[in-house]
Amino acid sequence: MNNKQHWENVFTTKTPNEVSWTQEYPKTAIDYIENIKLSKTANIIDVGGGDSNLVDALLDKGFLNIWILDISAAALEKTKTRLGEKANSVHWIVSDITEFIPDVKFDFWHDRAVFHFLTNDESINKYVSIISNAVNPNGHFLLGTFSENGPLKCSGLEIKQYSEKNMKDTFQESFETIKCFTEDHITPFNTTQNFQFCGFKKK
Repeated sequence: MNNKQHWENVFTTKTPNEVSWTQEYPKTAIDYIENIKLSKTANIIDVGGGDSNLVDALLDKGFLNIWILDISAAALEKTKTRLGEKANSVHWIVSDITEFIPDVKFDFWHDRAVFHFLTNDESINKYVSIISNAVNPNGHFLLGTFSENGPLKCSGLEIKQYSEKNMKDTFQESFETIKCFTEDHITPFNTTQNFQFCGFKKK
């Protein structure tokens, strides 16, 4: 089973309460966006946005230019159904992140728990190259992965854990670090996953 088949299967067969990454409210991302005073007209992309509730929160707060990218078409369809008519004001992209060719530049790139699925140098370097070209000068990037105290797998797949130093080093060529922190995520089944987050600004 390839990556796309894996994720289509996950989102076709499981509800949000049956997957570990579900957050009722994306407080970390929204707090970060509010702290950097992001314009309501900023181009925002949520990578791996799938059936995340971040798009709902962004729309509720009046953001106008939102892109949601996921490898799974089924995940995006779930979110479109949940949003109803509001879905028409969002840009939806079905793509593997390492094959993504953006047609706009972004002011804020959010990735919670996609990047850590890239476990070889080739795919990591592709991601770094794509985001370096896709984010506007002075644009922002918030990344969350499993920390060195987090799980070794997610959804049955191996992941790559990150420390603050590894994360900074990976993106240092094009991004300056604004803030790094760790956070415990409580899953729908009451287990704890420790995340490493770093917020960056494009040089």
